[in-house]
Amino acid sequence: MSFIAELARTVRAELQRMTDCECSFADARIYDEDATERLVFYDGNLEVNYYQQERGIGVRVLKNGAVGFAATADFTRIKECFDRALANAEAAALLLGFPKDMGAPRPVKGNYQPPFTRDPFTVSRPEKIDILRQIDRLLNDKIIEHRMVTAHFQKRRIFYFNSEGSEIERWVMNTFASMTAMARDKEGRTQRRSFELHSDGTGTRGFEWLARTDAFAGHTERVKKELGELLVAETLPPGKRDVILLPGQGHLQVHETIGHPLELDRILGYELSFAGGSHVRPEDIGTLRYGSDKLNARVMVVENSPGTFGYDDEGTPQHDYYLIKNGILVNVLCCRLDLKEANARAGRTVVPNSGASARAAGFYKTPIDRMTNVCVEWGNDGTLEDIVKATENGVVLDMPVSWSIGSNREHFHFGCEIAWEVKDGRITRVYKNPTYQGHTLEFYQSLDMVGDRSTWRLIQVANCGKGEPNQIMEVGHGVPVMRFKNVLTGEGR
Repeated sequence: MSFIAELARTVRAELQRMTDCECSFADARIYDEDATERLVFYDGNLEVNYYQQERGIGVRVLKNGAVGFAATADFTRIKECFDRALANAEAAALLLGFPKDMGAPRPVKGNYQPPFTRDPFTVSRPEKIDILRQIDRLLNDKIIEHRMVTAHFQKRRIFYFNSEGSEIERWVMNTFASMTAMARDKEGRTQRRSFELHSDGTGTRGFEWLARTDAFAGHTERVKKELGELLVAETLPPGKRDVILLPGQGHLQVHETIGHPLELDRILGYELSFAGGSHVRPEDIGTLRYGSDKLNARVMVVENSPGTFGYDDEGTPQHDYYLIKNGILVNVLCCRLDLKEANARAGRTVVPNSGASARAAGFYKTPIDRMTNVCVEWGNDGTLEDIVKATENGVVLDMPVSWSIGSNREHFHFGCEIAWEVKDGRITRVYKNPTYQGHTLEFYQSLDMVGDRSTWRLIQVANCGKGEPNQIMEVGHGVPVMRFKNVLTGEGR
């Protein structure tokens, strides 16, 4: 019998034992492999050469309406791990608020593997270093004071079991990369221009993606050119103007002011760290005017995204569904555990099913509500050029530098790398140090143009932080070019 088969037999027996102990639900996640590799070139030198691999099991049990969690890296102590999870649930039940309930059983059998050609962890270290060194050399230029090129790879093999009979095997494979060029402008302030590996939502997620010149290395000349323009540019003067967000900035806007405030645990008040609240209430679901009729945001199962993983950490299959439809909030990011409480607080059924949002950052972390692929649908307002031509007074903004978010995600202030001024339908000049700000609902209600499919890009986020203790998670955002009317813009970081 194989090692995994032996572990599976032990876990099944323990799940049955938890059922015999009057637990209403129990599950286990076996991480047979959890590998991370990170390489960083800084000014031509290999500054970071990091590799980590973990294995272990995380266990949850639900008893008397309370959840208990435990984990171990010692596969010979699985029984003790289940016992600790059970004891933790029994202790939590003594301080119970609203009883947790997984709802009706939903047993699932399945597997998932992301698309890839070359597993980054089978590629030799010298080959990885060589490709980054080549990109670093392409990025080098006399105007650049500092430059950085990074690559980040992830690979996980996870086996999931629960007391309902679900059994799932899934792989995670992610490739991230970025380049940044920096220099001081005429006032001595550091300016930067950067690029991050992204896609149109299709394609593979292995090493071959990074190795494609058109996907990554081919952007070095543009990065250098635009940094040069920033070094002689003036600062964006304050004022109200139309804002055209490219996907490089639009994805952060969506992440911070649609994704996070629509996580159900925040809405219920369970997640308050890192500007963790939400301006949304359970009773708002189905009625709240979140944006203009142009705003259609949904959870998408996108082929080439770190937010696509087949099944969440409760065994729920990923599926497409709307969060915001024609500007109206219709659903939220959620798992099975909190549906009953959300519907009770709203006084009606506002969240009928799990959104497959239960995710944990490792075997030793408990699953919480997390973003997956929160995307804005492309529209029918044409290309970036068409939107620029329709704009009398505005700016095109790209790539975040700084961000400040209200404690309930009700307002925001973002700084960007670069702005292109638009006057009478033409791009006229580059500005540095651009910022924009607004109130979340008012801002999205000002959305009046949404670019077509050609403007839509899937942007990867490798470092979404949430929870206490903190969990770093990977997500994806598909975003088109979007125009917002009459936005407060100006200097500041």
